[in-house]
Amino acid sequence: MVTSPISQNKHLLSRAGFGMSFSQIEDLKNDKNKALIKNLFKEYPFEEVNYDTPDVVQIEYTDPKATADQKRETQKIIQKQNVELNLNFLDQITRSEDQLREKMAFFWHGHFATRVNNPKFNQQLLNIIRKNALGNFKELLFEISKSPAMLNFLNNQQNKKDHPNENFAREVMELFTMGRGNYTETDIKELARAFTGWGYNKEGGFIDRPKQHDTGTKTFLGKTGNFNGDDVLNIILEQKVTAKFITTKIYKFFVNEIPDQTNINKLSEEFYASNYDIKKLMESIFSSSWFYDKKNIGNKIKSPTELIAGIIRILPMEIKNPENITVYQKLLGQMLLFPPNVAGWPSGKSWIDSSTLMLRLQIPQIWSGLRPMEYSAKEDDDMDMGMKSREALIKSFKSPNITIDWLAVEKVFKNKNPEDYLIQNTELIDMKTVNQFSDKSVKMNIINLMSTPEYQLM
Repeated sequence: MVTSPISQNKHLLSRAGFGMSFSQIEDLKNDKNKALIKNLFKEYPFEEVNYDTPDVVQIEYTDPKATADQKRETQKIIQKQNVELNLNFLDQITRSEDQLREKMAFFWHGHFATRVNNPKFNQQLLNIIRKNALGNFKELLFEISKSPAMLNFLNNQQNKKDHPNENFAREVMELFTMGRGNYTETDIKELARAFTGWGYNKEGGFIDRPKQHDTGTKTFLGKTGNFNGDDVLNIILEQKVTAKFITTKIYKFFVNEIPDQTNINKLSEEFYASNYDIKKLMESIFSSSWFYDKKNIGNKIKSPTELIAGIIRILPMEIKNPENITVYQKLLGQMLLFPPNVAGWPSGKSWIDSSTLMLRLQIPQIWSGLRPMEYSAKEDDDMDMGMKSREALIKSFKSPNITIDWLAVEKVFKNKNPEDYLIQNTELIDMKTVNQFSDKSVKMNIINLMSTPEYQLM
């Protein structure tokens, strides 16, 4: 078992959020674990991200009235607003005191993965997942299922009686609720029939089109009736396998990618009995002694977002060109709002290859102004399904123009061992090797620690 207060607290902060903030360093040693857990679940006010989408973004590319100039202007506005949403989400992740909400929102963002161009739809989706991140999974599932981003991405706008489209129905069960192997192909067909008529208007409002709905009798997961979309979602939630599937995915994300079935079975039973209360599930996880077992410390490779956000949180910095942070997201393989497919982003060793590992190790030095960006793209690289190639990104790359307040860093780390705060499992790191490349200053010690493979773990 882990007994060190610092070890327990930094583990909690790395998993329940995006690592400790600069302001938390001084108090981390004295803060008690239970107090930190209580603070995680504090009721913070929730603020939606809202801005008016100009009418031009409503012009469909297939609209015969749209000129070539209008289409180009539309694309520029779409790209600009999606970058703004991306950076706003990253800013919430790095700056918000409500770290658990943001970490859960980040999890749900990958779980309910969508990839659409419309910034208004993306904005609505982010507001849904952030609002419901620690709420009730049923409410989250229903709102996501009726969001224009999801209905657009999985083609339910085209799901009509006599011509059912099964895309949304299949993914609802396979990826969002039950998991593969817990339903039949017939269940998919019947579920698609129940979802016929669900769609959206161009303003982003959900619409249920009665004339497009299949009113026939359906048999789904052993039940028969004239089901609509709400009915079948409720039937899915009645299945205990749904609670276990969601619990397992949360466990693998927050605890360990190797599932412990004893822990998961207990958690999923409680989750089901609570009517899918996400907050209670997370409280159970972070309050359990096994969460702090050594086998669960420093065993996960940070995703690109966790890596970038963690550096920003712990080093006081001014980013004068934050839009250029999105280049790092693209190069490392995790561009917020643009998951690779409906299954979301991969995890674990999938984040690491010969190209991405070198860049990950170099970021602390690049952002500190000690070295330029150097990156070699893989020859077979297909970046973001048609977006700029990595070579093109490098050529057009502009520095984020970051200034780090190293005087403040040296002051707060005075008489402290930086590795105790930066490395999750200090038993893994050889400080003699780290010190060989340092001029003994706090600045270089921290940069060198952040440039180690051990810093890539949480």
